[in-house]
Amino acid sequence: MSGFSYKDVYIEDGRRVLEVNMLPEKYCNFDCIFCPIGRSKNKIDTQKSFDKIDSSLIELENMIENTKAELIFINSKGEALVNDKIGDIIDFIKAKGLPVRLLSNGYLLGRDEYMKIANKCDEVVGEIKTITEKDFQKVQRPIEGYTLAEYISNMASFSKQYKGKFLFEITIIKGYNDNEESIQKIKNIIKEISPDKIIVARMEDERFKKKLGITDERFEEISNALLNV
Repeated sequence: MSGFSYKDVYIEDGRRVLEVNMLPEKYCNFDCIFCPIGRSKNKIDTQKSFDKIDSSLIELENMIENTKAELIFINSKGEALVNDKIGDIIDFIKAKGLPVRLLSNGYLLGRDEYMKIANKCDEVVGEIKTITEKDFQKVQRPIEGYTLAEYISNMASFSKQYKGKFLFEITIIKGYNDNEESIQKIKNIIKEISPDKIIVARMEDERFKKKLGITDERFEEISNALLNV
């Protein structure tokens, strides 16, 4: 029985992308109210050992061969970096000659032990959703002691030394970061982090879309403003 799960392969920029989740359930350092996975019963930011990965790696190898994957996207239920085998898993994929993209919320990227792991990847995605300390604590409900300033600083530190492609995903949320003052703050954050690519997203999950989604017109306006920083 494998501890990994997969999404159907899709084409992105001409490459066949295979997404893999390497956590058995949600393990995260945040507990965002709008997380599509649900609440964080396991709120951690230190590495944890899960089941032996031998069978999981065999299945991953078979999935790579059967789907003819050209990019492996580690997109897990929570923060993938807390899996203590993640470095070995990345090495396994790289040994197959395939590039690896890692999704992290980004908070741990400034810590040396996690930075070293992320540096193995060809692409790393960090993200931001709220832009005031009050909203960060109230809505994203991080581990106690976390701050928004450190969150941004950690991603900036990682991006500065990273040799791969750092992608920065900004989710626009109605009532939290969609006004002009917020857009200016996000522009400043982009300049501080200096990513290789900016991705502007919005709430797509039907459970949150009605209350937290923005109109197509406003989304286009904000996207144009942020993609031209």
